[in-house]
Amino acid sequence: MLPLYLEKLTINDLRQRADVLQQILTECKICPNECNVNRLESGKGIYCHSTNKVIISSFVPHFGEEPPLVGFSGSGTIFFTNCNLSCVFCQNYDISQLGHGSRVSIEQLSEMMISLQSRGCHNINLVTPTHFVPQIISALVLAVDKGLEIPIVYNCGGYESVETLKLLEDIVDIYMPDIKYSDSETAARLSGIKNYWYVVQSAVKEMHRQVGDLHINRRGIAKRGLLIRHLVLPNDLAGSKKVIDFIADQISKETYINIMDQYYPANKANQHNELNRRITNEEYQRVINYAKQKGLSREF
Repeated sequence: MLPLYLEKLTINDLRQRADVLQQILTECKICPNECNVNRLESGKGIYCHSTNKVIISSFVPHFGEEPPLVGFSGSGTIFFTNCNLSCVFCQNYDISQLGHGSRVSIEQLSEMMISLQSRGCHNINLVTPTHFVPQIISALVLAVDKGLEIPIVYNCGGYESVETLKLLEDIVDIYMPDIKYSDSETAARLSGIKNYWYVVQSAVKEMHRQVGDLHINRRGIAKRGLLIRHLVLPNDLAGSKKVIDFIADQISKETYINIMDQYYPANKANQHNELNRRITNEEYQRVINYAKQKGLSREF
C-alpha cells in the first residue's frame, strides 16, 4: 500500500495544495480559532503564537507511541513547538506554551522527513502540526521529490478546521486526533477554546470520511486510517461516556481507540482543585467497561 500522496496525487497536485494553504496564512484561518492575522508578513497567531517560521522541538524515531505506529523501527516523530490550544494540564507545556524549540527552514523540515525515513521509521508522525500545516505541505513537496515514501501521521489535539482538513485529503494517511472533552464549556475553561465539542465531532467525521478505519498490515504496522486518543481526566472532566457514544454511534465500532490513563497534574493543574490529582483505577476502568459495552474493542 503506497502512501496516499503517492497513490492519489502528483507532485504538481501537492504544490497546488501547498500554494492554497499558504494563501490562507494571509488572514489565518488554518484552525478554528480564525485569528485573521497575516502570518505571511510575520504576524503572530493570537492563540498559537506562531508566525510563518516553523519551530521544532525535536525529531526522532519514537518508541512510545501506539504499537502499530512504532512497529520495529519506531515512529518518525517531528515535535512542533506551540499549539492552538492552551490546556491548563498540558504535560508538554514547555513546548506547547513556553515555545521551547528551534526555528527551521522548509528545506530543513523536508530533510528531517528524509532522515527519519533513512533511519527505518515506519511513518512521519507530525505532532501538534495544526498551526504549521501550510509549511509542512511545502516541506512535503520537497521531501517527495527527494524520495519520501512512508505514510504521514497527523497527530493533533482535535481542534481542527474541516476546510483545512479537506485540503489534506489524499495527503494524510493516518489521522490521530485527541478527543479531549465532550463539553464545550469545560474545553473553554480548561483549554481556552470555543465550541470544542462541535468542532471535534465535525473534524473527526471528516478524518474518518477520508481514511476510514485503521488498516494494519500483516506485520502489525498501521498504513492508513483513523486512530483516536482519549485521556481520562479526574472527576469525569473529559465527559468520557459521551465521547465513547460519539465514536461508537457516529464514527465506527471498528475505531482504534487508545483510552489513556497517564493523567497527572502538570502545568497549572494545581490551580484547579478538580484536576489536582491523578485518576483512580475505578475512574479508568469505568471508561474501559463502557467502551466494551458500546461494542468498541480495538486497542484501549
